Amino acid sequence: MSNKDKKIIRCAIYTRKSSEEGLEQDFNSLDAQRESCENYIKSQQHEGWTIVEKQYNDGGFSGGTLERPAVKELFKDIEAGEVDIVVVYKVDRLTRSLMDFSKIVELFDKHCASFVSITQQFNTTTSMGRLTLNILLSFAQFEREVTGERIRDKIAASKKKGMWMSGVAPLGYKLENKKLIIDEPNAQKVRIIFDKYLELKSVPKLKIYLHQNNILTKGNKVFSKGHLYKILQTKTFIGVISHKEKEYLGQHEAIIKKEIFKNVQELLTQNRIIKKSGVNFKNASLLAGKLFDGKGNYMSPSHSNTRNRKYRYYVSQAIIQGRKNEVGSISKIPADEIENVVFDELRNFLSNIPKIQNYLKNLEITKQQDVIDRIKKLQKENLESIFIRAVINKIVLYKEKIEIMLSESQLLKVFMALTYELQMPEELKTETGEPIFITKNIRISSTAKNGSVLIISDSEKSEKNINLKLINAIAKSHYWNNLILSGEVKGLKELQQRENFSSNKYVKNILKLKFLAPDIVEKILTGRQPKDLTVQKLIDIKTLDWNEQRRIIKL
Repeated sequence: MSNKDKKIIRCAIYTRKSSEEGLEQDFNSLDAQRESCENYIKSQQHEGWTIVEKQYNDGGFSGGTLERPAVKELFKDIEAGEVDIVVVYKVDRLTRSLMDFSKIVELFDKHCASFVSITQQFNTTTSMGRLTLNILLSFAQFEREVTGERIRDKIAASKKKGMWMSGVAPLGYKLENKKLIIDEPNAQKVRIIFDKYLELKSVPKLKIYLHQNNILTKGNKVFSKGHLYKILQTKTFIGVISHKEKEYLGQHEAIIKKEIFKNVQELLTQNRIIKKSGVNFKNASLLAGKLFDGKGNYMSPSHSNTRNRKYRYYVSQAIIQGRKNEVGSISKIPADEIENVVFDELRNFLSNIPKIQNYLKNLEITKQQDVIDRIKKLQKENLESIFIRAVINKIVLYKEKIEIMLSESQLLKVFMALTYELQMPEELKTETGEPIFITKNIRISSTAKNGSVLIISDSEKSEKNINLKLINAIAKSHYWNNLILSGEVKGLKELQQRENFSSNKYVKNILKLKFLAPDIVEKILTGRQPKDLTVQKLIDIKTLDWNEQRRIIKL
């Protein structure tokens, strides 16, 4: 066959030089790689090989990723059918990742292209070539991972010694011989930031104060809120070095006292809860950011104001965003209802001392006893919102159950913080691999068109004293109240007309049942109320005092 009859094989040369590579490499310049590849292609001219003039050069890019401009351009030209063979000096010039290499081979096969390494004599058109390439790439990836591990180990070892290994020195310090030295003018700014935050109790107000008093960053710029939040949470200022959730005594002096830092963290945590809930702290939505419906939609805090009273709810984001077909079995729940259930279940969990001891088994015996004593004391106190939010990872609300997820490691940190008066750990933002599940079987009584409002324990539902008249009266009271609250009806008279009653007396009496004590309602719905209790007896209760209501009903 003459040279004219030979098929022309278009060969593209790809070169890469990583910024991580040094002069010890055999070929460390793009020009040297290209020259070698060109010579190899010329030696194959008798096979119809010809050089594609377009150059594909990636200078300063790592082979651990395919996010490189030249390689992307090369793949684009392969897909367009403009390249038959890709020629490289070594396999790892194209990629160091075995996973990426499999994707590359798949792309080449799809578009009838092949791949040649001139120093290793491989061609991906043969199965033996692919096998050998896979082996080589495995070693290249292994070498890359080992190098990374060495770097990480070196950083970890240095931080354990309290050395600064994080690049630019934080505000208030300067680097001298790789050590943090206090920079007094800027250190004073840090002290002002911490002190003023405790005084003003607000980062936005702190930002305004600093701007008005011309207190600026090292670069003479106005502090941003994000920068201030970072400063207020940086443990370097109390003389420690942090590494992967562990803390080591630093080789540098502290700028801030530990007590001040602790107070700042507690204030930041409180403000986070207020911000998430969207209401004042006294009525803060305790489960903001923690509660989800059965299909994984976040349930947002919401509220309505009626007759000088605030009614709080949690509403599925699927409803808020108009995705009604994606909502879970419960779309809306009164905040008090779900919060009370979670509160009670946490108390029950803490009261199971044998189970709690199982989570403390790796602690010293004396510490175990200290924690148990503190937990017993905690049961007699009100569970603070900071404690509850720190402990709970996630809550999922279904129509038949509530699933509360805790984290074993987080739980231990919270117990230690409570016992020894340490800083409460930050809230978990992701699910952990060591979850503790608390499941509460419930029934939801739907009493309104736009949401469910009653949570009823199933623990004693087997008792047979169900009074349908009482249940219907309770359901109507919630339903009618919600019609008025939502604005669907404008008042008592319109409600009377809608329900077709001759007078509004009965409607008025039933509406009052909404304000019965929750445990009275629960006993009625589960059939555990006194046998002689009637609707009229409920209507005759004139007081809003729950204890007095219980006395009248004889609960």
